[in-house]
Amino acid sequence: MSVARALAAEAVASHVREFFEGHPVEVVEYDLGPGRREVPADLRVLVVGPGPRSDCWAYVTVGCWAGVGTNGRGLEFVMTAHARDQRFVELMAMIASYHCGGHRLDLEHSMPIGEPWVPGSACDHLLISLPYLHGPDLEHCPLPEGHARILWVLPVTAAEIEFRRHHGHEVLEQLLDEAEIVPTDPFRASVA
Repeated sequence: MSVARALAAEAVASHVREFFEGHPVEVVEYDLGPGRREVPADLRVLVVGPGPRSDCWAYVTVGCWAGVGTNGRGLEFVMTAHARDQRFVELMAMIASYHCGGHRLDLEHSMPIGEPWVPGSACDHLLISLPYLHGPDLEHCPLPEGHARILWVLPVTAAEIEFRRHHGHEVLEQLLDEAEIVPTDPFRASVA
């Protein structure tokens, strides 16, 4: 790992730890194996346990910024879930692979998971959004040689993605907000 990448990764990890002060944070290194070299070999997922900021679990990528960042700017991703589960670490690695593998996720993008978020869930897509649960203090992460933006990965249904195609991202977000969904509930009903 280059010095610049190591410094960026440490800055992201420090930013997340500072934001989630008082929460336990576990660093999980993740290797997607041969044939997935587009993902930084040093990909890590920070697993943040419940604490003073939130009673949920948060999963944050560390390494995407270095994988496809340009002009000192890049993205990392956060998913919030109801439990500590290796499944969510694997989903974050999947997001990193998709993003770094040429698909370049960004705000208002989505990706299919190919299966339910958790068994029995209607949510089988991931929507990239602003980190509303955590706010701009988590979203904006200064780095020694640039800036990382941490965006939220929200599990949604295929019907919600189809609704978004016809009505737009903002209208879907308004619908989700009006329905007062619990974003960490894997068994929530679709709003579309």
